[in-house]
Order: sequence, then structure tokens, then C-alpha cells
Amino acid sequence: MFPETAVSLDALRALQLERLCGALRHAYDNQAPYRAKCTAAGVHPDDLRQLDDLGRFPFTSKADLREAYPYGMLAIPREQCVRLHASSGTTGRPTVVGYSARDIDLWADLMARSLHAGGARPGDIVHNAYGYGLFTGGLGAHYGAERLGCTVVPMSGGFGERQVQLIREFGARVVLMTPSYMLAIADEFERQGVDPRSTAMRIGIFGAEPWTEGMRAEIERRLGIDAVDIYGLSEVMGPGVACEFVESKDGPTIWEDHFYPEIVDPETGEPVAGGQPGELVFTSLTKEAMPVIRYRTRDLTRLLPGSITSMRRMAKITGRSDDMLIVRGVNLFPSQVEEQILRDPVLTGHYVIELTRSGALDDLLVRVEARTALEGGAAGRSADELARRLKGMCGLSATVEIGAPGAVERSMGKARRVIDRR
Repeated sequence: MFPETAVSLDALRALQLERLCGALRHAYDNQAPYRAKCTAAGVHPDDLRQLDDLGRFPFTSKADLREAYPYGMLAIPREQCVRLHASSGTTGRPTVVGYSARDIDLWADLMARSLHAGGARPGDIVHNAYGYGLFTGGLGAHYGAERLGCTVVPMSGGFGERQVQLIREFGARVVLMTPSYMLAIADEFERQGVDPRSTAMRIGIFGAEPWTEGMRAEIERRLGIDAVDIYGLSEVMGPGVACEFVESKDGPTIWEDHFYPEIVDPETGEPVAGGQPGELVFTSLTKEAMPVIRYRTRDLTRLLPGSITSMRRMAKITGRSDDMLIVRGVNLFPSQVEEQILRDPVLTGHYVIELTRSGALDDLLVRVEARTALEGGAAGRSADELARRLKGMCGLSATVEIGAPGAVERSMGKARRVIDRR
């Protein structure tokens, strides 16, 4: 259904170079902030003669987008934008992303491609629990599912009881939401005494936050569905930059005909050797309203060869360089803690890491919850075992508290995993 994904590697690289030259020229000519960065770095679009030359050009960062707030990074007149999306701005000035009519059309195509790779098919009922509004998830998924020929239930987040009701009664085969919220919906199925396997639900396509293979196994075990990873970010487009194929579930395939990926050392910005981990960097090849050149995503992963297509895959996101915790001098990612929690079958994937400081020392508290009420010393034994595994994994001593089912606050969107009180 999407023959462009069957392109040969040689043809793909030629197309990337052609589109990269055009994207770089478009940004240089129409985005004053990026042109200034190129001038300061002593480079010009004419210097790009092969794909490897891209490494000579300056990065774009979230700080650049914030400094250009609201319209300074647009490469077309604002009047030609048909939509604006923006980040929440909870950590500072929000980032604003503009879309032309052509951008919106292309986004729908790429989301349709992603959903089809993930297992959705024309005629499916798609239950969309991503948030609608300035966040790109809800509308991006919605337009893509409609473009694919699906029937969309635009549920958005919240109202867990209602989510289960509509999944059951409307007959959704595909569900879209964050993986942490899917676990909350699994809890609601159990609370209502409904077996999710009795519904039409067969596929969940999850993104917007890092999640581990352990969480995939947890979702698939509890709900009896295929759990597929989708990747995107607002600054580059929104959801649909990459998606796993349901047949392989071996890492999201990057749609390289529209997004050129690099992996760099997060400290130095220098490229890493092929297949090595580092920070993911994207250049948009076909965006009109707001192209981004070498955008630093802060997501940590590595590039893998294509499996089903010639386009490269990305490994599971292990964390974000700006989410890395430094605890008593040790680098720690929430995903590492999640991996250890999910090794214990009596614990759920709902957890919070809380950091405090006693004098000059950091204190690490991990609050997690049990699947069912634990009797006798079972909670203490699980807590001790988890603390032992964490110590063995990262060398840090942690206090572990295991609460009753429902003790950890649920999120309707991206889960808040860390509370830093230091």
C-alpha cells in the first residue's frame, strides 16, 4: 500500500541528498536565525555536496526555537500557515511549530504509513486516546488514521471508565495512547471485571514517552494485544517520524525519505561510529513552513540497519540526555529503574523516583505498587530484592516502598516518573 517504502538503498541515498540540498537552501534563505548560525560557522548550502557534509553545519536546539518565539523560525509568511502547535512551556517559554497546508497533508500521509506499518488497516475502528489540542499527538494520529481509511473515535485522554466502555462497545481494533496510560486502562479493565481479550482490540500503537521491552511484555500479557512503538516529536513534525512494523517489532523504522537521522555524542556533538549509542539528531527533508536542520532531540538511542525496508531503524529510546539523573555522581535513567521493577511479577509498571538530599548526600526513593495486596512479609521481600537489583545495576543504594494497587498516581498522558526535591 505504501510502495515508497520499498525503495532501494542507492535510490534512497540519492533522494536524501537531493531533498537535503533543497531543505538546507530553504532554511538558509528563509530562516534568519539559522542563516546567522551558518554564517558564524563559515558554511553555506553550496558546501553540501554529499550526505556526510551535513556534519559541517550547525545544530538546531530547543533553545533556538524558544529564542525565536513565536514566529521567528517560520520559513514562510505566517499568513500561509494553516495550523500552529506548541509545547506546554512548563519548563520555560514554549516552542511553536507552524504547518503549511502541504505540511499537514504530508503529515497525514506519514501517519497513515506509520499506522499501516503498526498493523492498522482501512476500515478498522481506531480509538485515539492521545491528547487533542496544542499537543501534536491527538490531531496527528487522527488525520493519519482518517487518511488510512479508518474510523476514528476521538476520545482524547482521561475518563478511564469511559475509555473502557467505548473500546468495548464501539469495537476498536486499534488503540492509540501513551504506554503508561495503556497500563492505567488495563487497571480499569480489571476493576470492571472485563477481560480485554473479549473485546475487538488487537493492536496498540504507543509513543510520546520512552518505554522498555519489559513494559511491552507487560502490556501484551495483560491485554492480549500486539504493542507497537511509534516515534515522533513536535519540532520535527509530530508523531509518525518512525514506527515499528507489527510483523517484526524490532525498533521503529525511520521514514528516511522525509527525515535524515544522525547519532552524535551528546557531550561533544561529534558523530559516533555506526551502530553505537548516542543522541538522535534529525533534519527534516520536506517540511515547508518550519524546516529543522540537525535538530538535537536529546533522545538517546542508536541506528540499526533496515529489516523490512532499506530504511534504517532506531533502537528503543534508553532515555533523554536531559532526563538523565546524576545521583551521588552516578548517571541513572528512569528506564533502567523500570527495567528492574518489571523483572518482578508481583509489581506493576507504575512507579515514581523521588530524589531528596540529606546534608551533602542524595537520597534515592523508588515508590512502586503491587498488582494485588501482598500479605505477610511479601512486600518487604520484593522491596529488598528490587533494592538489591538496583544496587547491582548502578551501584546506588535505594529505599524501595511498595504500595497497594492504585497507590501510584496515574497519568492521562506522559507519565511523570521523577520528582527531584534536591
